[in-house]
Amino acid sequence: MSTLIDDAAIKQYWDSGYISPVPIFSANETAELRTAIETEEAARGPVFREDRPRPGDPFQGSYRFKSHLLFKWLADAIRDPRLLDVIEQFTGPNILCWTTHWFIKEANSANYVSWHQDSNYWGVETDKLVSAWLAVSPSTLESGCIRLLPGSHHGPALDHVDTWEKDNMLTRGQTIQNVDESKAINLELDPGQVALFDYRLAHASHPNSSNDRRIGIGIRYVPTSARQVRADWDSASLVRGVDNYGHFELEPEPACDFDPAAVAIQQKADAEQRKIYYKGAEPGHAAE
Repeated sequence: MSTLIDDAAIKQYWDSGYISPVPIFSANETAELRTAIETEEAARGPVFREDRPRPGDPFQGSYRFKSHLLFKWLADAIRDPRLLDVIEQFTGPNILCWTTHWFIKEANSANYVSWHQDSNYWGVETDKLVSAWLAVSPSTLESGCIRLLPGSHHGPALDHVDTWEKDNMLTRGQTIQNVDESKAINLELDPGQVALFDYRLAHASHPNSSNDRRIGIGIRYVPTSARQVRADWDSASLVRGVDNYGHFELEPEPACDFDPAAVAIQQKADAEQRKIYYKGAEPGHAAE
């Protein structure tokens, strides 16, 4: 087991729903990750400029979701033993990476994330889904770091409304209303540190008022016993141990960037995941 977190931190995770910060990658390693994603953005457009054709580029899909299937460097990062040793303490030894989500706020941008619980939309049935939110650039109060409500993963799901607000970075602007902000805490992170939190935990983030981009990626880990209940098909990457359940189609580990076999399943999985996120929604109808 990892020595990065102790029994007190593990207890805090189960009681409060999070631990942060957990140091994983060095400054140099994280700088390489930033260079890698920004190189892709320079070639293919920003992560949030989704589903727009790029003439001459054989890959015409989105790469905000499940991009561990597109980039060898990210496939390696989600399998890093230093990270998995920590995750294993919450999921057990047999671990799937269900998906990856980029969250990039441009410098001095209005983009924000409203209060929400991921468990309301993802359809993954387990009480051990761990979100590892990796800071690729400084995540500070000024740049709009994660805010969360400790303990909100206990009890029934909170009510959400779909707002479709244009600056909201969530798929449907899903929002928990009337949150008591005085109970929220901020999770500031240096590059290479991660915040771990339960996917039932209510969380949000303010706009980025700094002069640097706030770059982060959410890596979502589950035990192999987890299952998808909002769709007939879903996929995940086996990153440690064995899968004796077969609830998800196992994704190929890319041998190189844009490995054709991995790209094919990424495009299918990306499309299916969007259906899951939007299930039950009425696109374009904002809450009053």
